[in-house]
Amino acid sequence: MMTMGGLAAKAEEGVEVLHWWTSGGEAAALDVLKKDLESKGISWTDMPVAGGGGTEAMTVLRARVTAGNAPTAVQMLGFDILDWAKEGALGNLDEVAAAEGWDKVIPTALQQFSKYDGHWIAAPVNVHSTNWVWINKAALDAAGGKEPANWDELVALLDKFKEQGLTPVAHGGQAWQDATIFDAVVLSFGNDFYKKAFIDLDAETLGGAQMKEAFDRMAKLRSYVDDNFSGRDWNLASAMVIEGKAGLQFMGDWAKGEFIKAGKKPGADFVCMRFPGTQGSVTFNSDQFAMFKVADDKVPAQLKMASAIESPVFQSAFNVVKGSAPARTDVPDTDFDDCGKKAIKDLAEANTNGSLYGSMAHGHANPASVKNAIYDVVTRHFNGELTSEEAVTELAAAVEAAK
Repeated sequence: MMTMGGLAAKAEEGVEVLHWWTSGGEAAALDVLKKDLESKGISWTDMPVAGGGGTEAMTVLRARVTAGNAPTAVQMLGFDILDWAKEGALGNLDEVAAAEGWDKVIPTALQQFSKYDGHWIAAPVNVHSTNWVWINKAALDAAGGKEPANWDELVALLDKFKEQGLTPVAHGGQAWQDATIFDAVVLSFGNDFYKKAFIDLDAETLGGAQMKEAFDRMAKLRSYVDDNFSGRDWNLASAMVIEGKAGLQFMGDWAKGEFIKAGKKPGADFVCMRFPGTQGSVTFNSDQFAMFKVADDKVPAQLKMASAIESPVFQSAFNVVKGSAPARTDVPDTDFDDCGKKAIKDLAEANTNGSLYGSMAHGHANPASVKNAIYDVVTRHFNGELTSEEAVTELAAAVEAAK
């Protein structure tokens, strides 16, 4: 491809990026990509839409695409990517994927969402895992210093946090946050139970006795949340743990970005561990940039952006800041802190053992209609509108109707 004199060529190339990375840790991570592209002469037009789960961003996107004015790239999760691909709205990254051997280094579980009909349509940025617990180290030390290995030990620890005068569980009452906890609680009953419930959508499992027990555990956790939890954003819940006002938070590893941004160190100021009973298994979501169909003159910048996202140097730099693991299996863990090294190791182990599961709460286990049906039941139960018995019946019925 011929390039015109430096500046003229640079003025031509730009990307417009729609995303919901607006918290401190997230914005810092995104800046790594922005600077990387600017160093290659590609200008960046930012379209941030706040809202942790990305729901608001999808509404904005729908309006843009309907108007025939799609952004170059959009941060997107799981089944949402496939929905847009089915509509024929996404571009084709095969040229860059083949040249750089993406097939060999991107985990198969991620490729299910990065490809459609055999073609690459999205570039994965990371692998977040969702079954984490973030604990204030001083509070844990005051409670005896032992990480809880099972449900009973977790409850005992939360009681000790209460005795210390802390809010035991920092939580924001939003449907996706309630579902994030539920994801981990269900996984703690074992891989088979999680798979049958959320991936196979097995009616007996969804409506069975063990699921009632899962809801009972949710009700127990609800008793450890403060009165002002309703509507609180996830990063404000993280801040409660960071500031020593709360004992722990159940949240995906994007929470680590908040701790790091606040100058906190793993092992010294906070502890990262898998939700009790889920070590060895990983529920994941993967932020990807879905590449939309754009005018021919915008395609070269789009392909350069895709290439920049998959470069191992960028994958390391970005994920060190973001708190996630790289979306490639060949990125060294050298620059990662202890929690990052654990994330990379756990991911590799789960990938090898077949215990890497798409997260229900984060759009990687089933399509949006089913996810939203589960959200609705989980949140109504968490807010005391349904008993555990009612929730189990409602869950099985809601999933059946949404399929």
